Amino acid sequence: MSVSLTLTSSSSSDDSDVPVPRRPRIFRDRSDPFDRYDDIDFKQRYRFSKNSVVEILNQIGDRLDPLTNRNKALNSREQLLICLRFYATGAFQQLIGDSVLVHKSTISRIIYKVSKEILRLKGDVLKMPTLQEIPTIHRKFFEIRGFPCVIGAIDGTHIPIQSPGGHLAETYRCRKGFFSLNVQVVCDAELQIRHIIARWPGSVHDSTIFNDCPLPPELERGMYGAGYLLGDSGYACKRYLLTPFINPRNRAEEAYNASHKATRNTVERCFGVLKRRFPALSMGLRLKMKTNMMAIVACAILHNLAIIFKDDWPEDHLEVEEDDEVIGGDPMEGNFAMRTHLVNTIFAERV
Repeated sequence: MSVSLTLTSSSSSDDSDVPVPRRPRIFRDRSDPFDRYDDIDFKQRYRFSKNSVVEILNQIGDRLDPLTNRNKALNSREQLLICLRFYATGAFQQLIGDSVLVHKSTISRIIYKVSKEILRLKGDVLKMPTLQEIPTIHRKFFEIRGFPCVIGAIDGTHIPIQSPGGHLAETYRCRKGFFSLNVQVVCDAELQIRHIIARWPGSVHDSTIFNDCPLPPELERGMYGAGYLLGDSGYACKRYLLTPFINPRNRAEEAYNASHKATRNTVERCFGVLKRRFPALSMGLRLKMKTNMMAIVACAILHNLAIIFKDDWPEDHLEVEEDDEVIGGDPMEGNFAMRTHLVNTIFAERV
C-alpha cells in the first residue's frame, strides 16, 4: 500500500515538472483608417470628417495618449476612432473589437475613457446662452414662425438601454415598454444643445425632470433675460416656460399654437439629427449605467462640435420624433399670464 502511494506521489511530481506551453502573444497590424478610407467613406463610418477628428484630438488627445508604447498600445487617434465607431453603429463591443483587432474588454475601457475626456469639454461646448447671445437666439427663433423672445425649445427623449437588473430595474421601463433613460434637452434654433440631463429612469415624467433641474430657479432669477422656453403639454405652463393650448377657443389661440408648434419643432429635429448621427442612441446602449449616461452626454457634446465645425449630417429622410407626450398633471394648474399676454397683444393682431 505504501509503495503504491509512493508511486502515485512520484507520478504527480513528474507531471508537475512538465512545462506548460504559453500561448504566444500576437500583435496584429492595424491599418490606419485615415489612409484606408477616402473622405466620404470615412465620414460614413465615423460620423465626422477627418479634419473634425483632428480638431477633436487637438482638444482631448493629450489625455488619451498612452504612457508607453509597449505592446503596441493604442494611440489617442485610434482610441477616439474606436469610440466614434461605437457611437456610429451601436454594435456589440466584441464586433467592434474584431474589426480593429483588439479584445472587447479593451473596447469597453476605451469607450469609458474617451467619453470621460469628451465630457471635459462640456463647460465650453454645451451651455446655456449668455446675455450677449440672447438677442441673436431670439431673432433666429422668431424667423422660424414669428414667436417672440424664445431662448430654447425643451423636451425629453428616451434612450434605450439594457435592463440594469436589481430591484429598481422596472423604474427604467418607459411608457413605451422598453428600458430607457429619459433625457431632457434644451436646444436653440440651430439645433445646438444648450442643456442636457441624462440620468433619470425612463418611467420618470418630463415635468419631474424639469422641476428638479437647475433651470427653473435660474429662469426665475432672470439669468437668461426676459425670454422663455417652449415645451409641450407635458410641462406646466409658467412665466418662463410656455405650453400650447390643449383646446384653443379662438383664432388667436390657434395662431399661437401653430407658431408654438413650428418653433418648438427644433428640439424634435435636434433629437432626429443626434440619433441619426449616432445610431447607438436609438438602437440601445449596453454599457454600465454610469457609462451609458456619460456616452449620451458625450454624443451631445460631439453633436455641438459638429455644428461648430460646420460638419453637417444630412437631414434628408430624417425621422423626427412624434410628440406623443401625455399631459403632465391638471391642465388648469400653472401660470398662464404670459401666454395670455402674447395671445392678446401679438397673435390676435395676426388673425
